[in-house]
Amino acid sequence: MESKERSSRKVKEGVVVSNKMQKTVSVRVERTLRHPHFDKVIRSAKKYYAHVEDLDLQVGQKVRIVETRPLSKLKRWRVVEVVA
Repeated sequence: MESKERSSRKVKEGVVVSNKMQKTVSVRVERTLRHPHFDKVIRSAKKYYAHVEDLDLQVGQKVRIVETRPLSKLKRWRVVEVVA
């Protein structure tokens, strides 16, 4: 029997923008990309809902999130650690 290796999970870093839910935080992840025609650097952001079990996170803290199985209708990410 062959042991199947799990593929590497996506990891993103962002800032906590809301912690008003139970066991869930909203994380804003920013990325930069170069516009294909105008060659200008553009910043875009997206919010992700992330599951947090025992960490006490505050708004403004920088965290690292990792992709996981669907935990609810919108939650597909999990907080791994607080980035200093």
